[in-house]
Amino acid sequence: MKKSVKKPRTQRKKRRKLTTKDKVFIALAVGALILVAVVSSLAVVYLHSAIARNEAAAQAGAGEPPVAYAREKAAEGTVVVSSLAPVTPRSMAVSAGGVQERPPPAPTAPSRGTLVFVIDDAGHNLHELEPFLKLNEPLTIAVLPGLPYSAEAARRVRAAGKEVFLHQPMEALGGSDPGPGAIRLNMGRDEIRAIISRNLDELGPVAGMNNHEGSRVTMDEDAMETVLTLCRERGIPFLDSRTTAETVVPRAARRLGMSIGERDVFVDNVQEREAMIGYINTGLSKAEQNGSAIMIGHVWSAELAPLLAELLPELKERGYSFSPASKTIGGTKP
Repeated sequence: MKKSVKKPRTQRKKRRKLTTKDKVFIALAVGALILVAVVSSLAVVYLHSAIARNEAAAQAGAGEPPVAYAREKAAEGTVVVSSLAPVTPRSMAVSAGGVQERPPPAPTAPSRGTLVFVIDDAGHNLHELEPFLKLNEPLTIAVLPGLPYSAEAARRVRAAGKEVFLHQPMEALGGSDPGPGAIRLNMGRDEIRAIISRNLDELGPVAGMNNHEGSRVTMDEDAMETVLTLCRERGIPFLDSRTTAETVVPRAARRLGMSIGERDVFVDNVQEREAMIGYINTGLSKAEQNGSAIMIGHVWSAELAPLLAELLPELKERGYSFSPASKTIGGTKP
């Protein structure tokens, strides 16, 4: 008998176990694919958003992009940056004879409020002041006393048709030196009056006064009554720069039966274009809500004068008016 020969069984190949390196490689590959998918999704969302914005701008009307107003969401002083539409010069038509013709004037926009721009700290030099004097709209320049260019700065401001305020230095919390011609809490009433009178005489005719620093003095009712009484005697208004939230100037003014002005916004706490636009937008909102807004800047803000030169014509077209501070503050009666 023939013996049957058994065929050997086909041996299965053993699977190689995944090493740690393999697992890491796979995890990285999967992560990369997920990242690509997320980035692609974000790109699609961004494109849809950009298209929607362009369509909204087109519907708003060519040449009149809307001003985005920054509403205050938190305590004052928070930087709220939004986009104030850039000024776009209108093109001029050309007649058959090749002569440029001015376009018809734009329709008058409804009144949206009065804007008051006060520029502090003039007197250190003249070159920082000059760009503000070239602005076409009404402006108030607050000049510090006792500096090398104080009197000349005041003279040039008046010659340019702008308004001069005495930027009266006052003692501040923390012991910083407010500069020459300052009043302090350890001074008596007669000394305070003598110092302010000397400062007023140095600058010549002024239309009003506001405080430089002064967080300590403006918290003292007796000192501020002395200051306000002198303002009333001189027939000039006082603008509280509100360098402290604990100012007692409004209360002292009420006791004396006087009206004062109060600063609404500092426009250059951050001296960057977008931040200043945000502060100005806050002022626009206040003007719309309250009828007017007082915004304070400084001559040493290098970007402020060029920004105002760009924005003021547009804001005027949008229905805002401009006023020197003294006219907005009013007289010495409440």
